[in-house]
Amino acid sequence: MHVPDGFLDAPTSLATGALAAGTVALALRKARTELDDRTAPLAGLTAAFVFAGQTINFPVAAGTSGHLIGAVLTAVLVGPWTALLCMTAVLLVQAVVFADGGLTALGTNVTLLGLVAVVVGYGVFRGLTAVLPRTRTGVLAASGGAAFLSVPAAALTFVGLFALGGQVDLPIGTVASAMTGVHLLIGLGEAAITVAVVGAVLAVRPDLVHGARGLLSAAPLEDRRPVAAEQAR
Repeated sequence: MHVPDGFLDAPTSLATGALAAGTVALALRKARTELDDRTAPLAGLTAAFVFAGQTINFPVAAGTSGHLIGAVLTAVLVGPWTALLCMTAVLLVQAVVFADGGLTALGTNVTLLGLVAVVVGYGVFRGLTAVLPRTRTGVLAASGGAAFLSVPAAALTFVGLFALGGQVDLPIGTVASAMTGVHLLIGLGEAAITVAVVGAVLAVRPDLVHGARGLLSAAPLEDRRPVAAEQAR
């Protein structure tokens, strides 16, 4: 999913760069409504987790491998606007420090792994939470389904960009079938990791999970005060 330099032509790269710059500028303003003193540290921790997660590849099929995108995971935990900023920061560091994705393709990678994955994934998440039970299980099911679909959505967007400005001589049908098949499998890993991490945070601090606000019923508090008879003893 990390597009290298020279894979797409200059007009396509410039167009995705402009789109990415515009959405990041908007996210810088909108993220203020999602972050506060409690959730800002979680955003930093989530970005660090996604950065580390993207360095670990797992085998998929036929000698290919995949890694975490983390867009839906981040959006569910800290909100979609903040997620876009987190993904941009991760991709920028990867491109500049580790040469993972080209500098001229940075806008394309932000568009695919940030904008498309967040918008599609969080949109699916909200759609699923509207019909699923308003419980922890419902939130986790929505997170997993959204994470799964966000991966082929980003892959198919790349196929569209390749059809417009691909610099490699490959039939578009071959590119589409290869990208879709592999990334459906990668989506399964994405869903599993997303459900595991969101579930862990929900178990400890459900109040910090942006996507679960207003969905989870407050758990009744247990009264552990000793009864009057025990106090008398």
